[in-house]
Amino acid sequence: MKIGLVLAKAPGYSETFLRSKIQGLQQSGHSVVLFSRFEADDFTDCPVILLPKQYRNIVKQMGMFLWACLGLVPHFKSVSSFVGLERQDGESWVRILKRLYSYAPILKTDVDWLHFGFGTLAIGAENLAAAQKAKMAVSFRGFDIGIYPIKHPNCYLRLWNKVTKIHVISDDVTKLVYAHGFKGQAPIVKITPAINTDFFSAAHPAEFTSPIKMLSVARLHWKKGLDYTLEALSQLKQEGLRFEYRIIGAGPEEEALKFASHQLGLQDQVLFMGQLDSGQVKRELENAHIYLQYSVQEGFCNAVLEAQAMGLLCLVSDAEGLAENVLNGQTGWVVARRQPELLALKIKQVMAMTKIDQQKIKDQAMLRVKRSFAIEKQQEAFVKFYQE
Repeated sequence: MKIGLVLAKAPGYSETFLRSKIQGLQQSGHSVVLFSRFEADDFTDCPVILLPKQYRNIVKQMGMFLWACLGLVPHFKSVSSFVGLERQDGESWVRILKRLYSYAPILKTDVDWLHFGFGTLAIGAENLAAAQKAKMAVSFRGFDIGIYPIKHPNCYLRLWNKVTKIHVISDDVTKLVYAHGFKGQAPIVKITPAINTDFFSAAHPAEFTSPIKMLSVARLHWKKGLDYTLEALSQLKQEGLRFEYRIIGAGPEEEALKFASHQLGLQDQVLFMGQLDSGQVKRELENAHIYLQYSVQEGFCNAVLEAQAMGLLCLVSDAEGLAENVLNGQTGWVVARRQPELLALKIKQVMAMTKIDQQKIKDQAMLRVKRSFAIEKQQEAFVKFYQE
């Protein structure tokens, strides 16, 4: 089969969950073509077809539109079908023409499946697959179903009637799909994220020393709950705990979080590491004792899988897929979100555990990740996703 994957941009070096999927499909004999707005310099896993840019200059935009239309002439059947479906849905001619321009490369490419990598990418493109007589798949991963529909109610109502199969990364994401209007018109298949368990593995996890070394790998965004994490650590500092907390990642909340760290008196304990590559992340994991992911919204989180595989004691919030990622009391601990006092208490309880009990949790976490979240298992699941 030929599978068209639609993303906002080509996967970066660290986005192994998308790259491994593409590689697994190719190894099984399928071909993959990626449609995206932006190209990544280091991405060579499959052909990339860039979607047209939007221009502010009206003359240039009209010229590019006419050029796109000329390219669509040999594909009259797909174009005619797309226009007809859009008109049936009550769309205006202005909107249809805009979509013909935006999605011209997709309409010109024959595929068996058209898979939108995030739900938001399918909005306005719901008729593309049917116009090509292809099947349509959509992935929901977290923000696209947990946050976006709150700001844009009923944004997926048209999608539910047209999608062939839905991919979700956790049971909680499935519940959100139903909560936002899905009535069971298409199969929902859960395929969790996966990691390279050969790379992220630790024969001898770091032993507790003073100061305790804690770590988070997260985009500096409000949904990651890093402000609540800092409040919990401030409480622990006031109680006399000696610790060092490193945050790996970049994002729009960097200034706010650094200011919060200063106001809470944590400037000597908290280090903002910026964005690091996977090798550097692994080295930080090797030197850490406790991993914190106290998000307020989280689809699943590969970084938590990596931390468990590396033998860290993981404390996470109960946001969506995290409670499925970490089994509370078995492979780590799940703490109610937005309650920093509970997080501080749980950190103290974990540190008070015997080394034997701590090691039991570490061993169970490492074994579960290796058995259930290896890349090879994810690749097999996606091959079945398109074949069944």
